[in-house]
Amino acid sequence: MSVKIREKHLAKDRALKRRKRHLRVRRKVKGTPERPRLVVFRSHKHIYAQLVIDNPVGPATVITGASSLSPEIRDEVKGKTKTEAAKLVGQLIAKRAIEKGYKQVAFDRAGYKYIGRVRALAEGAREGGLEF
Repeated sequence: MSVKIREKHLAKDRALKRRKRHLRVRRKVKGTPERPRLVVFRSHKHIYAQLVIDNPVGPATVITGASSLSPEIRDEVKGKTKTEAAKLVGQLIAKRAIEKGYKQVAFDRAGYKYIGRVRALAEGAREGGLEF
């Protein structure tokens, strides 16, 4: 097996394992109208966060979202590390959540380890006024 093919299989395996972890956690973490779920998604370049209410029947409802591509922080993010950008995204999602009337959230790290960018986003959200 060539190195290129092997790397492709490892990447698929890593993504599959993360997806399984995410689904396992999702069985326990639910977003309610009183305490929505703060979901994190990490790509190679950017980080995204959404506030979600999980409906008992039907699809989930997205209340608000923020990312490192959001117009409010896009200029601030340039020249910063991805971890610093994640902290800004956390502060922005906290600001938007509080504007909508949500102070408490359930943190859903979506199968990612609680280190690096995911941790920075959570700390930024806490600094912004959200309670986990």
